[in-house]
Amino acid sequence: MLKARLDELKEKLIFSGSLVEAMIEKTIRGLIQGEKRVLLQVIEQDEPKENKLEVGIEEICIHLTARYQPQARDLRTIMMVSKINNDLERMADEAVNMAEAALFLIQRPEVKPLIDIPRMAQETEEMMRDSLNSFVNEDTKLAKSVCERDDIVDGLRDQILRELVTFMASDPSTIERSIHLIRISRSLERIADLSTNICEDVIYMVEARTIKHRRFKK
Repeated sequence: MLKARLDELKEKLIFSGSLVEAMIEKTIRGLIQGEKRVLLQVIEQDEPKENKLEVGIEEICIHLTARYQPQARDLRTIMMVSKINNDLERMADEAVNMAEAALFLIQRPEVKPLIDIPRMAQETEEMMRDSLNSFVNEDTKLAKSVCERDDIVDGLRDQILRELVTFMASDPSTIERSIHLIRISRSLERIADLSTNICEDVIYMVEARTIKHRRFKK
């Protein structure tokens, strides 16, 4: 009985992850293509839906723990689902932050062509997608690879920051728009960090081994 309930719990978490992934994709598409309707959909429709899913999953975790008093791997699974659920909700919040910044930017001239942010978004979305796949398939090798790729996103964030600082220094009229672009890059970096959190939780769930605060060798 518990196994069936755990499978149901995982399915709900996967659905939640799919929604958050769509929120991120729509936010970047809305920014690039100037689609105000899409950006408002992320803020007004998708985030409330994700908040409701997050509360529902947390309630199931509490119910399963109280009713079945799980041990060992089953207990670790419930604990990790609860943590991943929280990470997904935080990702959704970052998607909303990006959508709000994008709404400001699409109504104004570009500071520079949008090249690096879409690249950063692609890397971040792939990390998030692979983190969820590692959870579904209990694939610790994939989880470790996601953790290793976090440096790529950090490098793109730093590159965006350096370029925008140069623009702001040479043309103060770009400062406000540049700050919103930096805000988007920082949200993408946070989503990538949360994806590595999920992968660390997957490794703990599968191997009962904690890798937090460790650096992976290239």
